[in-house]
Amino acid sequence: MATMSDQYDVAIIGGGIVGLATALGLLEAKPGIRLVVLEKEAKVGQHQTGHNSGVVHTGVYYKPGSLKAQLCVEGLRKMRAFCETEELAYEQYGKVLVAVDEGEIPALEEIHRRGVANGVEGLRQLDPAGIREYEPHAIGVAGLHVPGTASVDFQQIAEAMARRLEKQGAAVRLNAEALSITNSGSQINITTTAGDVQAGYLVNCAGLQCDRVARMAGADPHVQIVPFRGEYYEIKDERAYLVNGMIYPVPDPRFPFLGVHFTKTVTGEVEAGPNAVLALSREGYRWGSLDTGDFWETLRNPGLWVVARKYWKTGIGEMVRSASSRAFVAALQRLVPAIRVEDVVRAGAGVRAQAMDRQGNLLDDFAIEESPRALHVLNAPSPAATASLAIGEHLAGVVLERSA
Repeated sequence: MATMSDQYDVAIIGGGIVGLATALGLLEAKPGIRLVVLEKEAKVGQHQTGHNSGVVHTGVYYKPGSLKAQLCVEGLRKMRAFCETEELAYEQYGKVLVAVDEGEIPALEEIHRRGVANGVEGLRQLDPAGIREYEPHAIGVAGLHVPGTASVDFQQIAEAMARRLEKQGAAVRLNAEALSITNSGSQINITTTAGDVQAGYLVNCAGLQCDRVARMAGADPHVQIVPFRGEYYEIKDERAYLVNGMIYPVPDPRFPFLGVHFTKTVTGEVEAGPNAVLALSREGYRWGSLDTGDFWETLRNPGLWVVARKYWKTGIGEMVRSASSRAFVAALQRLVPAIRVEDVVRAGAGVRAQAMDRQGNLLDDFAIEESPRALHVLNAPSPAATASLAIGEHLAGVVLERSA
């Protein structure tokens, strides 16, 4: 039975950067609110937050008027201010988007149009000489310079958020995996591995497990999480001079992925990736990691087979790049021809919680659904880390309106 100390106004499941930012948004909007963040791991930010490239995006890619566009642009401003206040590293390297052939120019022009519509500042269209001005070793027929793109360490940012929450009186419970959720009509009862919690309202920010938590809470989400692993290589120090900042391809508009690219990290290393291969486990960060329950659940999703039939050639290409460093480097050479297989070493990987509906559509925008006394974040891929503080503010407003 929950004690008074286990009773809260709001409980947030998921101690990743979106869950923590939502807690901060609630405290900012309603100081003194009783809230708890429930995180199943021993530290915050151990999944998508801590396994990404650390890029702060500007909002050039996203359809004007979408949640991604609105919250990314505002989120960048908030993230930069947060890092300044917390004295966390924030390196604004800028990015060059490169069209490697004439066929990619229309898509590049559309990205430029979207960036302008979304209020992204400083965009500059580039010819081949202009590309070399920023990235001397990159080759393309046209480019777009995005000066606001930056690098941070989102794991450190999540830890700073958790410290700020605790200073302001919120509870951050670690090793607290949600086992069951019941709705009594007047409150939500959550049984966790760290004890029972009662709350007036629940916010589900469980990332890779968000659809399962939603069903646990009695919701019927219209999407299922399909995990895609993104693998990275690191460029050896003696060849890191090939990249000044960040070099990206023009993404394939059919998919919500950005394609393999070069990223300079906040500490100065250069990484290359990620690809996007179907993961055999929702939390499988190593090649070959298998969770049979996760795998069979993915295979039973009818939408997956729709995607597989339409894009099987693309999927095979991603699998080949996953297995072969030579194939991976060949993709990188489209942007920087001088890069060689011997210049790279395998680095880490992340798993993207990609929401897919039953018709096989990969959701591109953020997706939020409601059930009685609960709010479920069911799709928060990139740029969710960049936009996290703006997402948190947005979700806090919804929660306070619904729970009033």
